[in-house]
Amino acid sequence: MDLKNLYRNSTYFLKFIGAFCILYFGTKAIIGLTVAGGYYSPFVANYLDYPALLRSSLLNGTRLMVGIFGYQTYLRDAYHITMVNGNGVHLVYACLGYGLLSFWIAFIWANNGSWPKKLIWMIAGCFVIWLINVVRISLVLVSSNEHWHLPISMEHHTLFNIIVYIFIFGMIWLFHNSEKKAESRRFDA
Repeated sequence: MDLKNLYRNSTYFLKFIGAFCILYFGTKAIIGLTVAGGYYSPFVANYLDYPALLRSSLLNGTRLMVGIFGYQTYLRDAYHITMVNGNGVHLVYACLGYGLLSFWIAFIWANNGSWPKKLIWMIAGCFVIWLINVVRISLVLVSSNEHWHLPISMEHHTLFNIIVYIFIFGMIWLFHNSEKKAESRRFDA
């Protein structure tokens, strides 16, 4: 048994699980502290409510995307985007994709590499996940108004998760290839 590899793998696993739990359950805590009633915290609601910013960016991104294709929409409130004279989408916390974002950030954080490189990969990956979510919400909005149906009998959250994980595995492959190239350059120098 190679103790060095065991240590490296254990360290990676603990960093990944720790970061994921902090991000995922931290987001759940923020949500719990920003919803009126229960353990509501005005400070958290006013200064740390990043899930509301994420929702707003998704709704406004969806508004922009469907607008490009000629659909007129409006934001009824902080949770709804609605087609003019049509149906709308209610964007609840489960639709934000914070679990997928937490997974991606934790994966990059736990890996080796310089902090600037990690930051670039975190931002790029989060943008890809955000963009796929905007496309999904846009398709749900347009399909509910155009009476389209999914070609397969699958709920759109499940389909979204499958598609995003395919992209995440592709980004993981790209990240590891970039690490291998960087490592070979260090050994060649």
